[in-house]
Amino acid sequence: MNKFFSVVDVDNLSEIVKEALELKANPNANESLGKHKTLGLVFLNPSLRTRLSTQKAAMNLGMNVMVMNMDKDGWALETQDGVVMNGTTVEHIREAAAVMGEYCDILGLRSFPSLKDKEADYNEDLFNKFIKFCGVPVVSLESATRHPLQSLTDLITITEHKNVAKPKVVLAWAPHVKALPQAVPNSFSEWMCKAQEQGLVEFTIAHPEGYDLNEDFTQGAAITHDLKEALQGADFVYVKNWSSYKEYGKVYPVEGSWMMDNEKLAITNDAKVMHCLPVRRDLELSSEILDGPNSLVIKEASNRVWAAQVVLKRMLETIK
Repeated sequence: MNKFFSVVDVDNLSEIVKEALELKANPNANESLGKHKTLGLVFLNPSLRTRLSTQKAAMNLGMNVMVMNMDKDGWALETQDGVVMNGTTVEHIREAAAVMGEYCDILGLRSFPSLKDKEADYNEDLFNKFIKFCGVPVVSLESATRHPLQSLTDLITITEHKNVAKPKVVLAWAPHVKALPQAVPNSFSEWMCKAQEQGLVEFTIAHPEGYDLNEDFTQGAAITHDLKEALQGADFVYVKNWSSYKEYGKVYPVEGSWMMDNEKLAITNDAKVMHCLPVRRDLELSSEILDGPNSLVIKEASNRVWAAQVVLKRMLETIK
């Protein structure tokens, strides 16, 4: 594996989930694989779970880890070619990415969208150029449009906790105080749609009118504007806010209650409830669920280590 950016980079979902769970059962089985290898983690935006879990995964594989917070410690990057750099940018991505590739065997990059220019965000120009110029395998730690390590984690968690062979999984929009990117719901939808193709889940998306995701990420999903209808028979409910894709970055007024609580949980098949975290209690998701027996959010966060570890292991096997 030379790149981990989307579900397209994984052929068989069941196999990678099985491998991740084997690593969970024996975390240090491959600690010699990463000996004398260096993972560089480059953050243009804040991180808690992604940073710590990926560092832990690399350590389990015997790797050295270097972390660069570009928003605080690095130079302002220029990503466009053919410009005279007489403004606020100090270093071009051509040199910055290439130098990082000289220091590291594998690189991870995290960045968020502007939510102002849909075309620029969805072109993933920063990621594509970083991959092009660094010369080493690259793992996405979240980008403008996707968060694949989170989505792999979610599939691992669903597989680990399912009680039926083909559980019904619902992605449920939730309220928030500000406009959030579509990266997590895009990615979750992309992975669940492929899981559905491979006979692993049944997938439904519930959101208010005006919050449709890009159709490229939702092919095959059942989509409804009726949350209670979607929750009927659900085995897993994945709660997440996102802003409008069509009217890019906009937030519309929403009628009715969209926060998951125990009253809505009663409609489901005693569903397990998931969220990528951080979560705003009693806005996105009720405290009664978060503190109750149906919440998987902590176990889900814990599984971030094994998602990162299986990806890094496959990359190390490629470059070894």
